Amino acid sequence: MPAKKARWGVLVQRDFRLLWIGETASGLGNGITTVALPLVAVLALQASALQVGLLAAAVWLPWLLLGLPAGAWVDRLPRRRIMIVCNLVSAVMYVSVPIAGWLEQLTITHLFITALACGTSAVFFNTACHAYVPTVLSRKNLADGNAKLQVSEAGTRVLGRSVAGFVAQVLGATAGLLLDALTFLVSTVCLLGIRTPEEKPADQKDAAKNLVGEIAEGLRFLGHDPYLRPIVIYGATLNFLLMGYQAVQVIFLVRTIGVSAGTVGLLVMCASLGGTLGAVIATRLCRRWGTARAMVLTQALACPFALLLPLTTSGAGLLLFGTGAFFLGVGVAVGNVVVGTFRQSYCPAHLLGRVSSAAMATNQGTIAVGSALGGVLGSVVGIRPTMWVMTVPLAFTWVILALSSVAKSRELPSSAPSPPSAAPWTSPSAPRTST
Repeated sequence: MPAKKARWGVLVQRDFRLLWIGETASGLGNGITTVALPLVAVLALQASALQVGLLAAAVWLPWLLLGLPAGAWVDRLPRRRIMIVCNLVSAVMYVSVPIAGWLEQLTITHLFITALACGTSAVFFNTACHAYVPTVLSRKNLADGNAKLQVSEAGTRVLGRSVAGFVAQVLGATAGLLLDALTFLVSTVCLLGIRTPEEKPADQKDAAKNLVGEIAEGLRFLGHDPYLRPIVIYGATLNFLLMGYQAVQVIFLVRTIGVSAGTVGLLVMCASLGGTLGAVIATRLCRRWGTARAMVLTQALACPFALLLPLTTSGAGLLLFGTGAFFLGVGVAVGNVVVGTFRQSYCPAHLLGRVSSAAMATNQGTIAVGSALGGVLGSVVGIRPTMWVMTVPLAFTWVILALSSVAKSRELPSSAPSPPSAAPWTSPSAPRTST
């Protein structure tokens, strides 16, 4: 048993194993959607660069609108129940796309509604999941658990992005979303099987009245913390620029470079291959260098590879895109493991949902803005120039961490001081794209 435990780590624990299987299934679905949804827009509906960019933004717009109250709601409701409802909503919406396609009733409006609905579900699911992990794992096992979740997420996105491209080429652009819907059902079954009792949320007599105060408490904690604040600012900036180029990358590869749908899937999955490697080596790097140094050094090494993406050409030049995406994926995955574990162990338990949602709302909200800007720039200045506009500053985002408190320590602290009482909030932000 000890040898088995050393080999499999927290996967020997039944409830975490079910959570891991469910998240792995969701990771596969997310990988499929990343490629399938814009392919449906480009191939089935002949969408413009602006429409594709706005479609990508629609997935993340709910973070701007609902990200902050979501954390307060998650802290007062059973988190597993929230995750199950979100899974079922997403499954229904993704099934509706191929059905509408087969009935020849699919429109770009339908895709936008699907993106908004599934994006809203993702806000609540991701916030609840991040706060739920400490329910099934002890604090000492959080790093191992987060690393395994990141490995499975990145690995299944490798498969999902590849599958989406080939399914679109063989069965049609909308067919991949049926597989996505199935993954949400698998995740739901796994969540239903978890036995660990969840701590009952405190009674909320004046729920509506307290909501603003609870949100403000999470924002104050995040905005005043010398470690969380720069990490969130870095994550928000990184995601803004990542999604700025990713909003037009399918059009860039299909129309500018001239590759097939299957090749798009292979090239886009290079980021997930890098993410798999990053998640595998993250805990080892943290042990060797320390969590803070591992975070700063990996970002400094990975970010400059963004400059390879706009240099992509056909033929052998496709290696430039694959290489750039791969090393960016390594950096994002290492950052996700470090930040996710740090936030779960550092934040007081009663604030975890609110702090996580405040961080993710800022972070994922910039994804919506970056996606929309990428689409606008693509239609105004052209696709390849848009790739340059987004990737040049991306190459230097690591400087935000290098100039912060994070770079001055070997290890990130394991617990936070008591939250400030009622000081004015200063602008925050952090990273599951980056977490």
